[in-house]
Amino acid sequence: MATLGIITCEILELEFAHLLANDTDVSRITVVDTGFGHGFIRAVEQQKGYKPRLVDYIGKYLPAQPERFEVLVQVMELGLHTVIKNLRAGVTNAALEMGPHVNAIMIGYGLCGNALQNHEEILKEADVPIFMPIDEDHPVDDCVGLIIGGRTNYYQEQCNVAGTFFMNAGFSRHWKDLLHKAHGVKFDEAISKRIMAGYERSLLLTTPVLSEEEMAANIEEFNQIYELRTEVRAGTLEILEKTWAKGKQFVISNTPSG
Repeated sequence: MATLGIITCEILELEFAHLLANDTDVSRITVVDTGFGHGFIRAVEQQKGYKPRLVDYIGKYLPAQPERFEVLVQVMELGLHTVIKNLRAGVTNAALEMGPHVNAIMIGYGLCGNALQNHEEILKEADVPIFMPIDEDHPVDDCVGLIIGGRTNYYQEQCNVAGTFFMNAGFSRHWKDLLHKAHGVKFDEAISKRIMAGYERSLLLTTPVLSEEEMAANIEEFNQIYELRTEVRAGTLEILEKTWAKGKQFVISNTPSG
């Protein structure tokens, strides 16, 4: 078996689709059909020209060619971070289920409000190496920290404009669902306007996975509701790509050749 598992959020569906679709070492992509991977599946299909294989649950996964590099992906529901214990439990349970079927697991999350602080301890029962996006000597803070290029850049933009709503590709696509999640029910616009009263701008973090024009169009209604201006900063996939490369190299180098 030569399989790298990936556990991530809908927010990063395009970034992971981009990674996998552009890596010629990947011989097959299998997705656990949890109902939250549709965006990832569509993005892979658009870029590679075929649909990833689907399995109803992780236990049904079997590598097609054990000596070739494959990826098993589980996309988690967005908004789990609104309740820290839910995010920690969700990622932990997914890792425990995935562990027996893969050689290593890449976690497509950051600390996310410290839900995944001490992730090596939390996920040790998965009994496989865990690869998490690292910013210098610590995990990235969250998906914004990942795409903006780390804590220093994150803090710099917060200092530039304290009232900044950071928009990576996933936030631009899913902001309505995230607001609904944050309120537990369909959000009340009047209440949310009071909560957002201190915000001044939406900061688009652009990467190759979605054009600036598409991102701007996605948040036009958001900016109108909260009376925000749009500003742009180039994002980066560097941290994600480094984590992917480490996980892939571990799996490949620890798989006996045919």
